[in-house]
Amino acid sequence: MLDESLLDAPEALAEADRRGLLRGAAEAGARVRTAARHAAEAGVGDLKPDGRPRAVLIAGPGAAAICAADLLGTLAGPGSPVIRLAPTGVAPAAGALRWELPGWAGSVDLLLITTPDGTEPGLSLLADAAYRRGCTVVAVAPARTPLSEAVEGAHGFFVPMATAPYENDEQELAASAPGVLWALLTPLLALMDRTGLLSAPPEAVAKVADRLDHIAERCGPAIATYSNPAKTLAAELADALPVVWTEGVSAGPAGRRFAAALAELSGRPAVVAELPEALAAHSALLAGPLAASADPDDFFRDRVEEAPALHARVVLLRDRPIGGLTAAPAARDLALSHDTPISELEPEAGGELETLAELIAITDFAAVYLALASGA
Repeated sequence: MLDESLLDAPEALAEADRRGLLRGAAEAGARVRTAARHAAEAGVGDLKPDGRPRAVLIAGPGAAAICAADLLGTLAGPGSPVIRLAPTGVAPAAGALRWELPGWAGSVDLLLITTPDGTEPGLSLLADAAYRRGCTVVAVAPARTPLSEAVEGAHGFFVPMATAPYENDEQELAASAPGVLWALLTPLLALMDRTGLLSAPPEAVAKVADRLDHIAERCGPAIATYSNPAKTLAAELADALPVVWTEGVSAGPAGRRFAAALAELSGRPAVVAELPEALAAHSALLAGPLAASADPDDFFRDRVEEAPALHARVVLLRDRPIGGLTAAPAARDLALSHDTPISELEPEAGGELETLAELIAITDFAAVYLALASGA
């Protein structure tokens, strides 16, 4: 059950936020600036790449590495495919995870390692294996860790992860925490811009930080629910199954990131798909027992005595203005034909990185508010 009264009680929210999630979301813009500075100090701007790599391999644990690979692959396009190396192991623990290079990986490929931990033996072994194969190795991780030493031994390029002063060495960071994503992703954007795989010059990264600051002002805990898009979305998703539909190339990774954050931070399931294929993929779901129209007597239930029924709610994320060729009207028609409510988020005008950052920031705040107000 969601305690909606908590959403408009900033002091109570702060007290409930034992993992520092709200603070991480609010400081996302500052984290981008710090990470960009770390990348510059490490010498990303001085790199002289020989050309575009054949493929970019990304390895790392948890949702942050998955999201980073998804985002970079979307932004880079098909020119140099971005491939995530999924770990194997008996448990999701640093000492149990192992990563393997594809058999074809060699000197024309780039290996990116991203982790908020840095103690994983499997990543150190991977860096050593990549060096023997001739791959270029780049890592973003906490400084003074076994991984930083392994990358140095593999003659790789290391960028220290941007951390906040209140994040101590003993604190276990959630892989879906807002600060973790931007701390790992920002140096990789600078690196891939330098290699020509995508366009993320320093001025574009600065605009991303400014947009994240703007969203923090709109979605912060002091802003009332009725004028706060993240709190509004969190309240709308109370006792609902989020059915996340995305439209536009960049909105896809944002939707998948939202689903991962909902699962890890607030313990809530979500399904996600891209338009227009989502209309066929989820048509039966909206017509089934999860539809609001599935139980006509639900309106008359005793809300005190009975737990509310779980119904679907569509969340439509779009990264382009309304108009032109769009499946949004068909999506609205399908949802409303099954009495399924729909929430829509569309970023303000700006570059691809800015609009993507806005969608991620608002949904990150919403996932955090859901987690705090539901006691997760």
